[in-house]
Amino acid sequence: MNRVIVPLDVPSANEAFALVDRLGDQSDFYKVGFELYTRVGPDMVRELVNRGKRVFLDIKLHDIPNTVARAVAVASDLGAGLLTIHASGGPRMMEAAASARSGDLKLLAVTVLTSLTPDEMSAVWDREIRSVRDDVGRLALMGRDAGVDGVVASALEASWIRQQVGPGFLIVTPGIRPAGADRGDQKRVTTPGDAVRNGADYLVIGRPITQADDPAAAFSAVSREIQEAEVDV
Repeated sequence: MNRVIVPLDVPSANEAFALVDRLGDQSDFYKVGFELYTRVGPDMVRELVNRGKRVFLDIKLHDIPNTVARAVAVASDLGAGLLTIHASGGPRMMEAAASARSGDLKLLAVTVLTSLTPDEMSAVWDREIRSVRDDVGRLALMGRDAGVDGVVASALEASWIRQQVGPGFLIVTPGIRPAGADRGDQKRVTTPGDAVRNGADYLVIGRPITQADDPAAAFSAVSREIQEAEVDV
């Protein structure tokens, strides 16, 4: 299984497909986020699918249940493989989303963004945050019980989530940085190998690949690290 999802965090379709072409056959899973989806729209998803690529549509839906359910149905029709919704939208919203999906679409509940610090979480929720892990776990279990297929969570919480929810529940981890790489705006990060050993199914790896002088070589290096870690799993 190819565990790496490459984010197409670029402002145009031309730049996105230039990266897809540079990575070639070795990369088959791409994340389309807010910037590119807002610029290009659903045609971006359709074209990637037509090229035989899998698509992680990361638009983090958070609205009233009926509105989210309609959007999930559209994402299913587009052929997306993964779609994010916010767990903080609550059980009814997630249940509506789960009932609206079809085909191969899997729903991922976003727990706590990896860019958030405990102090920022405390300010948002107006309470003391004693354990990020506990809040991530609480939201993950809420999503599982509502019928979603997995979560987006830091790899630092992945092993604990796996212990709580068991096998078969997807864990997708952003905030992945090879040893020595710049952390950027991510606060809670780990290496690709440690993420796999912690129970992550898919790893979203951006700048270490997309901003490398040779993205294909960087992708290969990350893949080798993951394969070495899989021996320990």
